[in-house]
Amino acid sequence: MKLHKEGYTIMAVTAIVLILINLGVHYLLPDGYWIPRLVLIGSIIAFLLVVQFFRVPKRIVHKSDRQIVAPCDGKVVVIEEVVESEYFKGPRRQISIFMSPLNVHINWNPVSGVIQYFKYHPGLYLVAWHPKSSTDNERTTVVIRTVEGIDVLFRQIAGAAARRIRWYVKEGDQVEQSTEMGFIKFGSRVDIFVPLDADIKVNLQDKTIGSVTVLAELK
Repeated sequence: MKLHKEGYTIMAVTAIVLILINLGVHYLLPDGYWIPRLVLIGSIIAFLLVVQFFRVPKRIVHKSDRQIVAPCDGKVVVIEEVVESEYFKGPRRQISIFMSPLNVHINWNPVSGVIQYFKYHPGLYLVAWHPKSSTDNERTTVVIRTVEGIDVLFRQIAGAAARRIRWYVKEGDQVEQSTEMGFIKFGSRVDIFVPLDADIKVNLQDKTIGSVTVLAELK
């Protein structure tokens, strides 16, 4: 299984901490039986969960200039018309995807095109499903202009546990749909803002597969 580059340091630290915990338990309970074994089993499970989190999945993608694909794995929690005030300063359709700690947390470009706008916002760490997390939490805003001249905006949003956002793009970059653009560590959320006339292809509570699931089709 291939692991993401963002995870090696965390996995090393996790392994060291778990080893120290197990050594401490054996030292304090040299005659113990069940407790050291339970701690060992719990440590193995915890480490495997971290490995699972940082895995790099193999995906078969089909690129399309008309389609907007999910930028992350997760669950659709919002589909609504809103006023986007940072870039568009007007109405757009917002699709929000919640990423649980068990999801892969790689982020992919939802469309191909040129990055017209990028900004990092420091902020709070409200739970990712909080309505104000989209505007108050630590986040990035990325706008990609497609070959048809349509701007698609999406945000990486930190959650209560996800306090480290990574991005590998900048203004002026030419990006390809379904290629990696960043990473969010632990539970978080991604918002996508599409034109009002886009044909939405998902429903609330749908599970998304990053770089694969089609969220909407552009007119």
